[in-house]
Amino acid sequence: MKILIACEESQTVCKAFRSIGHEAYSCDLLPCSGGHPEWHLQCDVLTVLNNGFDMMRAHPECTRLTVAANKYYKPEYSNRFPTINQDREDAVEFFMKLANANINRIAIENPIGIMSTRWRKPDQIIQPYYFGDSERKATCLWLKNLPKLTPTNIVTPEIIYHKSGRTDSKLHFETLKLPKEERRKARSKTFQGIADAFASQWGFLC
Repeated sequence: MKILIACEESQTVCKAFRSIGHEAYSCDLLPCSGGHPEWHLQCDVLTVLNNGFDMMRAHPECTRLTVAANKYYKPEYSNRFPTINQDREDAVEFFMKLANANINRIAIENPIGIMSTRWRKPDQIIQPYYFGDSERKATCLWLKNLPKLTPTNIVTPEIIYHKSGRTDSKLHFETLKLPKEERRKARSKTFQGIADAFASQWGFLC
């Protein structure tokens, strides 16, 4: 199949599909960091949606789609974040353009966020620790003509316990001190176990 991995610079998912023989391409505004620029489309993904892809897996930017920091959308924060509400509307519009793309099989991945109410509930919510990575990070999947993923290797998640009683995932805790852009990239990268499940379970569909 010819597969578009939208909004991916790491090429984790792209390489997983390439490893089993598919013509997969990552696509992002940023240059790729996965070592295969020949498989990377550095452009606005909306400009390539009609390029004959059989499948698309997309992970649109989640900063304005997640429910985290919802308080900052209140009027009292308008001076601090003057464009935040319009930024959210733009993010919703971009998400829906991906969801409505003329591609036969589509999977959109995002954290728990507003699209569950602005559009529809996800078809499935998975965790990295269902697929061999000991991280806790609820990940929603909205699917079109694709089956739900079956867990491949359930392990115990590594959880950080704070004195306040709050818990944290290991990745979230370890990336707190990174610069903003590095932190965003580290947290948005698809876990290898999930990427392998995408390829192994969806890569052999007719």
